Amino acid sequence: MTTYLSAEQILDADDLAYEDVPVPEWGGTVRVRELPGTERDKFEAQFVGKDGASVRMEGLEGFRARLAAAAIVDKDGKQMFRSVAETKRLGEKSAAALQRVCDVATSLSKLSDDDVKELAGN
Repeated sequence: MTTYLSAEQILDADDLAYEDVPVPEWGGTVRVRELPGTERDKFEAQFVGKDGASVRMEGLEGFRARLAAAAIVDKDGKQMFRSVAETKRLGEKSAAALQRVCDVATSLSKLSDDDVKELAGN
């Protein structure tokens, strides 16, 4: 017999995955979390043209920094980079370090290679 979850059980579930990622370029480790559904939607919306189908090429600037900013959290799971200015500064950090964080964020959030290519307009 199948037991179905209640809305309360679903909403109370602690279902976001985390991974601690060593970033030697920054001198330590960061916690990367899976993007919640609303955060992934918000992240992806930055790249969609007004027609709802095309990719905004100007939206590609800062792709890695924006994904890393959305995914890096503190030890309590709170997003650390919240402002445009902080995200821009994050984008000025090592591309290798940002890519390492982005690789984990895409894996945890189930962003496929095709999703990323579509967002990047490739």
